[in-house]
Amino acid sequence: MERCIFCEIVKGTSPCYKVFEDDRFMAFLDIFPRVKGQTLVIPKKHYRWVYEVDDFKRYWEAVLKVTKKIQKNMKPDFISYVTYGMDVSHAHVHIMPRHYGERQILPGELALKKEELLRIQHLVNGV
Repeated sequence: MERCIFCEIVKGTSPCYKVFEDDRFMAFLDIFPRVKGQTLVIPKKHYRWVYEVDDFKRYWEAVLKVTKKIQKNMKPDFISYVTYGMDVSHAHVHIMPRHYGERQILPGELALKKEELLRIQHLVNGV
């Protein structure tokens, strides 16, 4: 298997802005977000596609836990989910906090600095 950045994040050999973790799944801020607070939820075990995850229901329950944290602490108007999975060959769900009035289905990439990502991480975590 080729190098997988998400597997490295799970192992702790690559850094991330973690907002959730349990025994099977992990969530962290996307460092190339299209909206502030965009979060990726991944299985700790490597799967290529979301639909290949062996406990699909539990995976989406983890996504819902993270969604509720984002709703509580960031107060978006609604949440969008994207599962296109083309940039990294490891199953992942994008949780995208959205606001009414945003016209683009998939906005362009934001350039957020480390300080802003840390601020958002603390906000999502309720710190």
